[in-house]
Amino acid sequence: MSAQSILVIYPEVDITKIAVYRNMSLIFLKSIRHKADSLSAFTNVIDELDYRTGLIVDELKSNQIDFADIAIVMARGGLIKPVKSGVYQVNEAMKRDLRKGVMGMHATNLGGLIADKIAAQLPAAKAYLSDPVVVDEMEPIAKVSGLPQIERNSIFHALNHFNISREFAKSINRNYKELRTVVAYIGNGGVSVGAHRYGQVVDVNQAFDGDGPFSMTRSGSLPVGQLIDLCFSGKYSREEMHKLVTEQGGIKGYLGTKSLTEVSAMVDAGDENARFIVDALAYQIAKEIGSMAAVLEFKVDATLIMGSILNNKFFTERLISRIEKIAPVSVYPIVNDLDSLATNGTMILHGEVETTEYV
Repeated sequence: MSAQSILVIYPEVDITKIAVYRNMSLIFLKSIRHKADSLSAFTNVIDELDYRTGLIVDELKSNQIDFADIAIVMARGGLIKPVKSGVYQVNEAMKRDLRKGVMGMHATNLGGLIADKIAAQLPAAKAYLSDPVVVDEMEPIAKVSGLPQIERNSIFHALNHFNISREFAKSINRNYKELRTVVAYIGNGGVSVGAHRYGQVVDVNQAFDGDGPFSMTRSGSLPVGQLIDLCFSGKYSREEMHKLVTEQGGIKGYLGTKSLTEVSAMVDAGDENARFIVDALAYQIAKEIGSMAAVLEFKVDATLIMGSILNNKFFTERLISRIEKIAPVSVYPIVNDLDSLATNGTMILHGEVETTEYV
């Protein structure tokens, strides 16, 4: 019998999630948490490769996972060069760019590298990335920034955008490539809002460390003049400024926590400041959704919003009240990245998608 299982690997800053699927049924799930003192032994993210790989292999062995049955090792995509949407087999060029961090360095860069190392130890497996965060299908006009020295680029939650879009299209018996939608992913890291036209994300805010709404930890777009003044105030180094806008801004900056559970409890308890800031988050996301609707000339079939914050009634009502006149709104409060990756792995096994070579 040929191998049929899919191993999914999702590295984050202080955790590595792994799962094994067979026929889209989850048969093993584990979140490996990495203590700060363990990670402090490494100079940079890439140095963690052997450490994290070893922990994953040990977990699989100790839970009697059949290595011979794993056909696909599917990993969360990292910051490689801009690519079109699709599935990419990990190759030497990709591994080189993941190590270099050609578009930036993040824990997700480890995904393809770990998948490749583990696939090499398995008798019948190959390693893949699907819809990495650097999917770039933006139209040329969307890349104009207003300053010739800077071009807008595309770094967003591509995997989630495409998976939810296909799921929505299926639910209404339509083909995703026939639709015009605005899709918003409201993550604990960043918030990305994209204009989807007939299967292509023609415009999207740069959610990694750039523009768009603020989030749980990221500042999003800022008044440029004041930001320049802050950079040259002498109070912060270059590295400290990066941390300020990517790790210490947004909800954390205003409310002192990045825990969605804590923030929701504050809102539900009637904390006026928390309700104001959370309403401001809904306000900014609504503005971005409106902007992307304008990209589609307000011919929008649906607005899709996803993220665990949508479990909070106050936030969801405030957001929907501002956008419901644009198009019907579909809400997805449960977003499972592991399932999304497994879905792509299943399509590979069934021959439903062609893999693309990364160059």
